[in-house]
Formats: sequence, structure tokens, C-alpha cells
Amino acid sequence: MSRGWTNVRSIIFGRGVVDGIARDLGRFLVTTMPVPWALTQNRLGGQPAAVVMAGSMEFDELERQVLSAPPADAIVAIGGGRAVDLGKYMAWKRGCRLVTIPTALTVDAFVTPAAGIRHGHRVEYVGETSPDPLVIDYDLLRTAPRQLNVAGVGDLLSIHTATRDWEIAHLAGRDRHEASEEQIRRARDILETVCGEWIEIRDVTDRGLRTIVEGYMGVNTICLPAGHYRTEEGSEHFLFYELEERMSRPFIHGQIIGLGIFLMSRLQQNGAEQICCLMEDLGLGHHPADLGIDRATLEASLRNLRSYVRERGHWYTVIDEQEMTDTWIKENLDMLRF
Repeated sequence: MSRGWTNVRSIIFGRGVVDGIARDLGRFLVTTMPVPWALTQNRLGGQPAAVVMAGSMEFDELERQVLSAPPADAIVAIGGGRAVDLGKYMAWKRGCRLVTIPTALTVDAFVTPAAGIRHGHRVEYVGETSPDPLVIDYDLLRTAPRQLNVAGVGDLLSIHTATRDWEIAHLAGRDRHEASEEQIRRARDILETVCGEWIEIRDVTDRGLRTIVEGYMGVNTICLPAGHYRTEEGSEHFLFYELEERMSRPFIHGQIIGLGIFLMSRLQQNGAEQICCLMEDLGLGHHPADLGIDRATLEASLRNLRSYVRERGHWYTVIDEQEMTDTWIKENLDMLRF
């Protein structure tokens, strides 16, 4: 793996490796949330100039937090996706060193360069950051509920549907980014590795946690040079975007992506039974009952999805090619738990 394309300048794996991590950072700020901060505040080896709690990821609130926080040499982002995205945004806007300490692997935010922000609950990715270091403390990660770390596999299982969407676009002559058989093969190799370690991931072992992190970094070696994330972002993510805007609230990322994989793999007629059985075996909560989505809302989202992706300018996927009829929606939603 070429470290230069992982967006991670340095990485520390191990147990207890968060201890003393801030001793040589100079003046630093922490972005976090209450539970992660309670777990780590006495372990960093220094006191931050300020602790900025992540809440709304709306642009106006982020700008307010950036402007109101005191000067610092480094930003230490501790927590899940929102805390890390806030840290990334602040480090990018201020030109600071970034240290990321994920406390759950719910999403790949801690290895991607851009911060996921919201404009009226519409997702946008902005900025360019590189953690130095990324701190993967296995024991700290295991303080999170198991399902949150298992959810981290969602952004890797999405390779299953996203690469098929890319092939669909290429065959239709609608490929905004020319499909590369080599990129698709490499992404599917990552997916195969993840599937082969499903027991370790399910049991949240050191090996399982490292598999998720290295899977994310492997995706970056493909996607960052290409300038896009087509190998892991497709129709399954577009359903998530529509639902988040529709419901005006966040979700556990890997779980909502799992719902997208469940439905879009069926629309693609693309090995749905196998990938969905794997999600069940992993214990990846992906049913609407796990996500607080009622049937009427999901039906409305699916009926609107083609119009939504075209209005937003998302790239061509199975959503553009296969109609979701009322019969199809009923048959597939009948397989889900509400």
C-alpha cells in the first residue's frame, strides 16, 4: 500500500496508544462529544486550550465554532464521524496540524481528506486534511457499543454496489469518470479481504478493527489519485443522502449505507442474497427498525430517488436505469423490518 495515497501522514496502531499523545503538540484544541471526551480527557498528556463539542454540522454553526475557538498549533479530533469532521474542517480552515483519534469506526471520515458538512441537511464535502498521526487505540475503540464499530464495515461493503453502478454507467455510455477495470478489481479485492475477516469484524477483535481501517486506507489508494470515490460511493449512498434531507436528521452512517446496499443490490440484481446474508452475519443493523425509518417515509424516498439524484447532479447509477415500480417497492420492503 502506498502511504502517500492513503491521506494519512502517520498512523499508530495498538492498545493504550492514546496515552500521552498530546505531550508534543504544543497548544491544541480538541473537537469531540461528551462520551468520547470523558473517556480520553485524562489520558492525552496535556490540557487543551479549548474543547469544542460537535453538534450540528450545518455550515453556519461550523463557521461560528471556527471563529470563536482560541488560537492553536494543532486540532485533536476525538470521537466518531461528527467530531472528526468538525476537527477536519477546523484544521483545514486554520491551517493546523490534525490528529484524529476515532472512538468508533462508524464511518471512514478519519481517513478521508474532506469534511462532510451540511447546507440545510444537504451533504457537501469540503477541504483537504491529512491526519498526523491517526491514532487507532483498540481498547478505546472497544469502549463503544459493538454495533458502532461493526457499522464501520458499511463504507467497505458499499464497494459491492458502487462498483456495479460504475459498470452500469460505463455500459450505458454515461460514465463521467472512465471506468477502469484495474480500479474496480482492486476495490473488489478489498471487499473480498473484508468478507474473509467477517468473524473478526463481528467480534471486534484487534485484527477485525485493523481490517476496517486498512480497508479504508486501501480505498484511498484507489480513489484519491482518481479524484473521485466511485469505487465505494454509488446508489447506496444516494439513498442515504435523500433520506437524510427528507428526515432532517443524521444516521449511524454504516447502518444507513447497509440499507442502501440491501435495496440497491436487489435493483441491480447483483448478488443481493450473499451481501445481505453477510450483513446479517456481521450484525450490521441496516433494517428501517434499526434506523428509526417508517415504511411510508422509505416508500416516498424510493419513489423520489431518481428525480433527487438528477436534481443533485449525482453520477449515473442503477437508479437512472431501473424503475422502482410500486410492486418492486412493496416486494422488497416486505423483506425489511419496520
